Amino acid sequence: MSTALHEEGLKARRKVLGDDYVDRALTGLDSFNAEFQQLVTEYCWGAVWTRKTLDDRQRSLINLGMIAALNRGDEFKTHVRGALRNGCTVEEIRDTLMQVAVYCGIPAGVEAFRLARQVFDAEGVTPDPISDHP
Repeated sequence: MSTALHEEGLKARRKVLGDDYVDRALTGLDSFNAEFQQLVTEYCWGAVWTRKTLDDRQRSLINLGMIAALNRGDEFKTHVRGALRNGCTVEEIRDTLMQVAVYCGIPAGVEAFRLARQVFDAEGVTPDPISDHP
């Protein structure tokens, strides 16, 4: 069932996560997961991501902090890709993950940095090298 909220959510979801990701998520629809995908598209993407107070970059950085704190690795990597698509810089992602390490614990920060690096490598994103090592 398509609603205006679903359509707006689908546009937002595709903009942040990309057509390939969304198409894969929707290709496997069946009686078990169809209602869940509708909920995700309408509620997360249609009702929240389309609000105007925060921009997509801000939402991406917030999501990285929350998802890292929850230790949801696959979802975290998906949202690192989304953050890059939304124009977040490596520096902004780094500083967000520093906040995670301080407020959620070093192990959460270690894992978040490790997963973000995997995404950077896969996406061809190369952080600037440093010449001096502390």
